[in-house]
Amino acid sequence: MIWLSKMRVAPTVLALGALVWASLAVRAEDAPKAQKAPEHKTTQSKSYIMVDPIYATIVTDNRPAGMLMVGVGLDIPDAALHEEVSRSMPVLRDAFVRNLMTFTANVVRTDAQPDVAMIADRLQAVTDRALKRKGARVLLAQVAIRATTK
Repeated sequence: MIWLSKMRVAPTVLALGALVWASLAVRAEDAPKAQKAPEHKTTQSKSYIMVDPIYATIVTDNRPAGMLMVGVGLDIPDAALHEEVSRSMPVLRDAFVRNLMTFTANVVRTDAQPDVAMIADRLQAVTDRALKRKGARVLLAQVAIRATTK
């Protein structure tokens, strides 16, 4: 009698298992395809490359007195130069940081707005020197000073 009841349960369990498996397969097919997350673009221009903001310490009386933040982008219409800049961005960014550190140590003070035209000219000269040719135009997005409290 026990054997007979086990025989009746086995087909029922198999049938239920098949139904569960079938419903899971259907749900997987009905599930929406994984969508690619939208990409944030600063501009629609294909020639523009955004550089991460650059920070340099402002020193007064041999003590840190604040930070200079410069937001930069590059407009490079030439496709070959654009590709070269994309590959060599770490070198270019390092040249920007080094130049701005020197500029900040010698010229920038927390009580006056820095000369934005001078910053743009310096970064343009650094860009031309690092790339060994002209063709990449420096565009300043933001220049800001944050003074530390005394």
